[in-house]
Parts: sequence; structure tokens; C-alpha cells
Amino acid sequence: MIERLLKYLDASTCNFLAADTISKALDANGFERLNPADAWQLRPGDRRYVVKNSSAVFAFIVGSKDPAETGFRIISAHSDSPCFKIKPNAEIYGDGGVVTLNVEKYGGGILYTWFDRPLSISGRVMLRGKDALHPETRLIDMKRPVAFIPHLAIHFNRAVNEGNKLSVQKDMKPVMGYFTPEQIEEQKANGGIVKMTVAAELGIKPEDILEYELCLYPLEPSGLAGVNNEYFQSARIDDLSVAFAALEALLQQAGTAADATRVMAIFDNEETGSGTKQGAHSPVLRSMLERLCACAGGDAQSFFRAVDRSFMISADDAHAWHPNYNEKYDPTNHAVMGGGPVIKINANCKYMTDADGSAVMKSLCQQAGVKCQYFVNHSDVAGGSTLGNILTAQMDLRGVDMGNAIWAMHSARETAAVEDHIAAVKLFATFFS
Repeated sequence: MIERLLKYLDASTCNFLAADTISKALDANGFERLNPADAWQLRPGDRRYVVKNSSAVFAFIVGSKDPAETGFRIISAHSDSPCFKIKPNAEIYGDGGVVTLNVEKYGGGILYTWFDRPLSISGRVMLRGKDALHPETRLIDMKRPVAFIPHLAIHFNRAVNEGNKLSVQKDMKPVMGYFTPEQIEEQKANGGIVKMTVAAELGIKPEDILEYELCLYPLEPSGLAGVNNEYFQSARIDDLSVAFAALEALLQQAGTAADATRVMAIFDNEETGSGTKQGAHSPVLRSMLERLCACAGGDAQSFFRAVDRSFMISADDAHAWHPNYNEKYDPTNHAVMGGGPVIKINANCKYMTDADGSAVMKSLCQQAGVKCQYFVNHSDVAGGSTLGNILTAQMDLRGVDMGNAIWAMHSARETAAVEDHIAAVKLFATFFS
């Protein structure tokens, strides 16, 4: 199981590749992709999925009973992670023919963890299609070190270890290489080194590229760590590890019949507030659930009856207690590595968890035979929010916010516990059973 997770993390180098990897796994396990523009006809036991904007995936197994009578069992997660996005007209030319890239920070990453690492490029490229309204989408992952961000030497900043305020615009420009004047003129004539490199990778001409959404990612492969291999380390553990756990659980249960329709919702753009058509602030999940009710022959009230009988696990990783920073954590409600799934609670409703949702989660963990624990913020520290409370603004769902405890959240390389991932899969499979 952990080997599959590590392969998934390495393949999912951006939101688009994460969605594509999930889609391929669904295809291989008997799920059929639906087009939202088509009229849907569904029967109990059908395995289907929908992709939104090439970066969000919504998969479901139709239950044997009307959703109005059984509700939906939903696990939500997200496909995106903090990174650097390459701007249009990205090339910046410097002395000695050095070409750096103009980039924009996506999400709230820990900037200094990106220095001096081999970086590659992945994302999607839009090409001319059959007409202006339907460009062709091509995914790309260069899978080789094409850039890096060199740190300033300590000799020029003796106070670097005493605090190092960074500017994305100034300090975080990746270097792509150095070139002769003739090579630079050729690049400028063909739209820049980014378009030329992408075009060569895809076997097309630079002028065929209408637009791109490309990000930089750390090239180091994921792997195990700890004296007993009790940890795994990778980029993008938040939130791809629990997204993959949801996928594993759904596939495990795909061959078993169930009364309720089981739903896996992998949104995009959680790291930037979810305010997109493929994000949790959009009606994309609600619209799909309404269609599922309609396909079951439901009337105008069926959707509302189904929502009232539904339960959602909003799955997004949690902060693990750090042995070097005990003072940052709540003294009685902090999550530890290997302690099992984490129930996330906030008095100011930054999470959707309430006593009802927490009780359901504890019961599910007991049924699955796994441990569970709490995360509550230190009372003097503001916390973040996640998908759960955003989705409850769309639908009045019962549910719980949970995740697995990890270290270095939003670093270029995060750490989680092997045991916790296995426990999450067991929990999700129990929920879907």
C-alpha cells in the first residue's frame, strides 16, 4: 500500500497530474467517465466519475437504494499544493546570458525550503483545437531538472540564520540556464525558453501553444525515513496522501454492494480559498448530487431529503506535534505521528466538526479498529480552515473535519507516518462499506 502511495505522489506533480493519475486508476477499476454536458442515466452499482477543469475529480458508486432514503457517504479532499506558477512572458535575461523565470507563489508555501533543489516543470498546455471555444488540452511533466533557485551565499548575508525575509519577486526567481546571444535571440523569436522547452517536450511547434498553466516542483522522489521506515517523505503530502487514501478505500469497496451512494470528491484550489468553478466554494458537488437524485427518479424534495441523511468526511492533513516546538501546541489536544486519524476542532467554526460529527468519527474508528486523536489549536494561535465549512455553506451536511498528522506542512518536503496512512485507508473503507 505504501509503495502505491509513493508512486502516486511522484506521479502527481501538480493538480492536473494528480487528477489525471486518479482518473487512470478509476478507469483501470471499471469506472466510466461521464460528460456533464450529457444526459445521465444511472443504475444501482454503476461506477462513474466526472472531471472538472482537468484538475478536480468526483467519483461515485450508485447505491442500491434511493439517495432520498439513504443519503450520500462523501469523502472530500483536494488536489492542489503550494508551489510556484510560471507567469506568461516569464523569461528575465541577465548578465552572462543567464535566464531566470518570473514566477508567482501559489498558496502559502514555506519559501526557503525551495532553495538549491532540482526543480522540474509540470502542468497543462492549451493548443489550437477544433474551434476557438474548444482548445486542446495537453498535460506535461518534464521529469528532469530544468531549473533551480540558488540561495545567496552566507558571505553576502551573515545574518541569514537569524531570520531571512524573502521576496518572491526578487529572491525566488528560478534559473533555467545560460545561453549565447544567438540562442537568446532565437528564444525571443519563438516565444521564450519556456515555450520552446515545452514544445520540444510535446513534439509540437512553439506557435501552436495558445496558453499554459505550469508550475515548478521539487524533483526529489518520495521515500521512507526513520530508523524503522516508520515515516514517508515527499512533496505534496498535504493533501494528496489523504486523497489517495480516499481513492484506495473507494476502489477496495467498489466490488461490494451498499444501500447508500458513495462519493469521492477531490476539489482543486483549496490552497487559495476554493473560489473557482472546480473549488469547494462552487456548486460543482451540489450539482452532481442533485443529478444523482434526479437519476434515481427523485422529485423536487429528494435532494434535500438526501442531504439530511448524508455524512461527509472532509479530509485534509493536520499538524503533528513537533518535538522542538512544544510551546506551539495545545497542551492536551495535539496530534502525534502514529496516533491515527485526527479529528480537527475549532470553537470559532473554522472546521465543520461538532460533537455529532466527532462522535460519528470516533465510532467509525472503533469499527475500523484504528486509533484516533484530536487537534485543537493553541488558544493564542489562529487556525486555518478547510473544505468542510466551505461545503456546508453550499449544503447543510453533517460531517467532520479530519486528516493525518504531518510535519512541515507546506514545505517543499513534508513528512507523515506510514501507520497513519494505513489507518486512514481502513477508516475510509469502513465508512464506504
